[in-house]
Amino acid sequence: MNATLLPLDRATYTVHPLHREDRAWPETNCYVDLWIELLHALGLEPVAAMAFTVAADHEGDQWTFFKFPLEDLYESFGIDVGELTIWRPLPEQILTQLQRGRTVIVELDAFNLPDTAGVSYGLDHVKTSVAVQSIDLVARRLEYFHNRGLYALSGADFEAIFRLDAPPDARALPPYVELVKLERLQRPGPEKLARLAAGQLRRHLGRRPAQNPIRAYAAAFTRDVDALRTQPAQAFHAYAFATLRQLGANFECAAAFTRWLGGPAAAATAPFEQIASTAKAMQFRLARVTSGKPYDGTAALATMATAWDEGMRLLSAMAG
Repeated sequence: MNATLLPLDRATYTVHPLHREDRAWPETNCYVDLWIELLHALGLEPVAAMAFTVAADHEGDQWTFFKFPLEDLYESFGIDVGELTIWRPLPEQILTQLQRGRTVIVELDAFNLPDTAGVSYGLDHVKTSVAVQSIDLVARRLEYFHNRGLYALSGADFEAIFRLDAPPDARALPPYVELVKLERLQRPGPEKLARLAAGQLRRHLGRRPAQNPIRAYAAAFTRDVDALRTQPAQAFHAYAFATLRQLGANFECAAAFTRWLGGPAAAATAPFEQIASTAKAMQFRLARVTSGKPYDGTAALATMATAWDEGMRLLSAMAG
């Protein structure tokens, strides 16, 4: 009645460098973060599959919620991801897949995830995704990759997260669950992995915004700030996550990718790092708006827009 994906010990588990405290954005979003740690735990380099970050765009009221494309994960590492049909109790289905050497990515309520203590745990109902490392149906215990590491929950949290403590409700929607199949897992050597990454970079450069997306964001930023002035602090946190955090974290990952790829691509690292650090500084200053303090982000946005132009120019020249 229990199964484990990988022989890991949470007490000695070391997170990937992208999640260290010295990063400008040690957390990105739940989906990218869990994949960073899952790939890392599998002995793979997640940065090698981050070419997709060059295609991030301003979507009108948010920045792209950037995610590893499933086709890139399959091409680079042989990891095959599809949807898991929920037709019996979810803990039992998770057990079945772990016993087959697979894992699942499942949407859960952060209200019952202990690693979100002080943010969501016991405070706020927030949708998030985790990748399951182990499950024990008897001990009511779950280990999972989420945010910046490997965590565990048990007891009442286990019962609540899977609605085991709730009466049957035909109106309750099951969570969205992805099945991660590892039967064809591959570990390309450095040269092959770099060739695959370069090909993915060329493909994603073809999907980048036609116009500078940071200038599009700048056009909306003044309106956004005016709206935040009349909102409670919680509105700022939601806004910052959807905009500056996705912008900054995306381009910090883009910088990590171009540095890892090396060669001519490495020249784009500095402009992308400038976007990441400037977005972080903007978020700190913007936080004061809800207390009535003014903030003009014109100069910072112009700096980031110039950096985006430069980074894309360098990568486009490299890609041909």
